[in-house]
Amino acid sequence: MHEPASLNRLAFQATRHCLTGCAIGEILGLVISTQLGWHDVPSIGLAIVLAFVFGYALTLQPLLGSGMSIGRAARLAFAADTLSIVVMEVVDNAFVLAVPGAMSAGITDLLFWSSLVASLVIAGVIAFPVNRWLITRGHGHALVHGQH
Repeated sequence: MHEPASLNRLAFQATRHCLTGCAIGEILGLVISTQLGWHDVPSIGLAIVLAFVFGYALTLQPLLGSGMSIGRAARLAFAADTLSIVVMEVVDNAFVLAVPGAMSAGITDLLFWSSLVASLVIAGVIAFPVNRWLITRGHGHALVHGQH
């Protein structure tokens, strides 16, 4: 069992890691879809797909760099990141949808960026205890900690 300080540190690192992938995917997806004039559902769909792609890629990169096979690395990334990314995506997309005008704001609008940043911060705060809980049970980033 981890000491609380090291458990919290590991949970924070896992949350920051997943949040980074989600943020890259969300921002890229919403910027692309906003520029293309897409409606809410395809915009959110693209952002979610890209959040998963970047979230998994950030886990895969060091695992593959350590010489791990692609199959094993992909299984570990899927097991380590999926619940955290799902929680973050549900929270941040629900928040952005709840902010009046956020989905129709352009990328030069303060509302676009402020709602997106706020949604990601809230998602990270909510995902932290999820990641902590996973790690205490030997799941989530506990599976990849020390593998790279």
